[in-house]
Amino acid sequence: MAKTELNRKIDTETEVEDSTNLKGTLASVMILGAILIITWVGLYMLFLSR
Repeated sequence: MAKTELNRKIDTETEVEDSTNLKGTLASVMILGAILIITWVGLYMLFLSR
């Protein structure tokens, strides 16, 4: 079956978006992970102190 113009356009736009947003994604995941770890450690220290 022949590809339509719409399918070709979507494929090229997806490739461009994937390669440009990886640095921001990594930073967001690292910040979120740090917040979760700090929260867990803080709650554990609170648990130990009581």
